[in-house]
Parts: sequence; C-alpha cells; structure tokens
Amino acid sequence: MEINSIDVFKMPRMAKTEYDRLIEDQYICRIAFKGDLYPHIAPFLYIFDGRFIYFLSSNYGRKVQYFQDNPLVTVEIEHYSPDLSHFSFVSLPGRLVQLEDPDKKREVKERFVGLIKSKNLSPNVMSALGYSPEEPVEALLHGEKNSVWKLTAVKVEKIMGLKGHRSQIERPAIDKA
Repeated sequence: MEINSIDVFKMPRMAKTEYDRLIEDQYICRIAFKGDLYPHIAPFLYIFDGRFIYFLSSNYGRKVQYFQDNPLVTVEIEHYSPDLSHFSFVSLPGRLVQLEDPDKKREVKERFVGLIKSKNLSPNVMSALGYSPEEPVEALLHGEKNSVWKLTAVKVEKIMGLKGHRSQIERPAIDKA
C-alpha cells in the first residue's frame, strides 16, 4: 500500500458529551489573550459549574491589561497520558467578563478553596493567585487580591474538541464500597 504524502490523517472530533466530560474532569487550562504583537498565553485554575467556566486571576501581570484591552479569548483544556497514547483537548473561544456581584464572587471563591483542598494542591498555587504560599487557602475569601472572571459568549459551533486516534478520556474507577 502506497501512502500519498498529501493524505493527511485528521484527528477525530470529540462529541459534545466527550468535551463536556473533559471540562468537568480537569481544572487547569490555558487562556490565550490578544497581546500587543504576539498572543499572550497564561495558565489558570478553573472551575466549571456545568454551564460556565470561572477563573481566579491575580490583579497583576500583563494578562490583566490584555483582558481590559480585549476580553475576547480562547480557553484551551487538555488531557493526556504521560506517553501520549491517549490525549484530547478542547478550545473554547469566548468573552471574559469580570464578576462584580459580591455574593457570586464569594460563591465562586469558595468553590476554588474547595478545589484546591480536594486536589491537595501545593500551597505554591497561592502565589499564582496573588497570595503568599504561607497564607491559608481560605485567604482567597478575603480581600481583593484577585478577580473572578467568567467565560461567556461561547458558541457551541465554534468549540473545537479533538482527540488522538482511539483516545478516550480516562476517569478513575469509583470505589463503591
């Protein structure tokens, strides 16, 4: 069998249920902002409430200015095995909005506290959120060292979810004992 060099293997697209599960299962993403000359990509922790994705951003750094200049972004979430035998990713173009409602901000921050505790994340994660690693994770609930952003205006037809050939998103077995 001769392989034609112009035949390109295209990665299979993920079904909506597959990329929804990927978004639910992961908690780290990258956000691409429109930069000055080049795009600016920054890693973020996120939470997903089943409808919207929320981010906790420190109130410093270029990402803050890029967000203020142009809130149109693309969020990328991925999953892969160490040997890349399984991998998948989803890209979500949309618009970031900053939450101003104090009750909603507190609710989202409480979910971040829960995420950090449930995943047993290193105290070093606090430095990415504007706090000292020596501060308790509950410090996220007080003060204004960070902002809560929400991804909106995501059109389903613009979502790009791809997976490696025969990849599946692996979920850990649940012990029902």
